[in-house]
Amino acid sequence: MTVKVVVVDDHAMFRRGVTAELEAAGSDVVEIVGEGEDVDTAVATIAATAPDVVLLDVHLPGGGGVEVMRKLSTMAGDPPRFLALSVSDAAEDVIGTIRGGARGYVTKTITGRELVDAIRRVADGDAVFSPRLAGFVLDAFAGSIEVADIDEDLDRLTEREREVMRLIARGYSYKEVAKELFISIKTVETHMSAVLRKLQLSSRHELTKWASDRRLL
Repeated sequence: MTVKVVVVDDHAMFRRGVTAELEAAGSDVVEIVGEGEDVDTAVATIAATAPDVVLLDVHLPGGGGVEVMRKLSTMAGDPPRFLALSVSDAAEDVIGTIRGGARGYVTKTITGRELVDAIRRVADGDAVFSPRLAGFVLDAFAGSIEVADIDEDLDRLTEREREVMRLIARGYSYKEVAKELFISIKTVETHMSAVLRKLQLSSRHELTKWASDRRLL
């Protein structure tokens, strides 16, 4: 049976790449029936096409992937199954998205064939995670990650500031961050200044320690 899929991501280039990968790796298994670039277009497209699985980015304009799932949960009919596909492998993103209703979470390093397999498994009702991410979920429900504390700190940052913060803390240069997020170097600098100010930190070194202590890397 062909699995109907909607791809939701705010980068058009990435959506086109995912669509091409899925069509090349599993055209007999997966059918792309629509796309969304933010919360509102995602909800409208999903409601109109009734997919089996939604490939959902975590950080979206309008409230993020969790907001897409929340809005669809209030609508009539059975919602699709959600598989998060994100550049982020931070604990709070993984745990928050699963708590929001996703059946799985994989990172954008996944291959086309692996993604087809993950989609098929989620459509069948399985829970699917990239290997490292499954540990975050287990740790959270075992109580060894204080998600409330993480959320309180991160609530000060916008979605884009969180993305910049994570990459900078991992050692990316401003140029590399700009390329990864499809923004200018000047915009990266602006976001970085805002991150340091909001978190009351003074340097990249302090930011890396802050993120490491909270298991955000």
